[in-house]
Amino acid sequence: MSTRAAGAAEIIARCWREACKLDTLPETVRPRTLAEGFQAQAALAEALGDRVVGWKLAATATSGQRHIGVDGPLPGRLLSGRVAGDGATLAMDGNRMRVAECEFVFTMAADLPPRPAPYTRDEVMAAVADLHPGLELPDSRFADFAGAGASQLAADNACAHWMVVGTATTADWRGADLAAHETCVRINGKEVTRGRGADVLGDPRDALTWLANQHALLGEGLRAGQLVTTGVTGQPSPIAAGDRVAADLGVFGTVAVTLGD
Repeated sequence: MSTRAAGAAEIIARCWREACKLDTLPETVRPRTLAEGFQAQAALAEALGDRVVGWKLAATATSGQRHIGVDGPLPGRLLSGRVAGDGATLAMDGNRMRVAECEFVFTMAADLPPRPAPYTRDEVMAAVADLHPGLELPDSRFADFAGAGASQLAADNACAHWMVVGTATTADWRGADLAAHETCVRINGKEVTRGRGADVLGDPRDALTWLANQHALLGEGLRAGQLVTTGVTGQPSPIAAGDRVAADLGVFGTVAVTLGD
């Protein structure tokens, strides 16, 4: 690990712990390339004293890419201390992004190690154990996350904050058309956003395959037992302390969270 990456990770970790915001990373540790941003991200779990339990994808929709000024999806790490279960109550302290996102979440059954040849979608899906409903509450350690740039957002763990994962579905998701499958977000019982699987790189299975091949190129791979959440369906929904928020994947289940102060 480079000194530059470790320095960036320590600053971001401090801001995460203290719920503070950065204007920008100091030039001495600021990642100069996307690759350096991912090096800093790799150092973040250790800086936080946490462990990696999976992966998330940010900016899997073109509207999201335009919003944060990137030209493709951004992978981030799911950290054990920031993954919650259905029915959790989560604090909103320090969260300036204040949105909720309905997502498809997969659990891996088998490793997909790095290799030169790309994985096919069939190979990737054969390595999946389960599908879960997911609800992401993202945030950034940058005050102006839309202007931070791809390399700093990669260092910032692709705007990861809280990920809420529901029970694995017992419905036949493998035989379903996930691209056409509709989703919604409800806040205090009222539907506020609708989406569908096609919102994430055309299909959640394609988003998962993209990540598997991206990680193969980076030498990371995917591992059995890891969670992978594939990005927002529909639009991010504004939230506030006191809200009860639910992500509904129809026959694939619902996951909900109560927002504290």
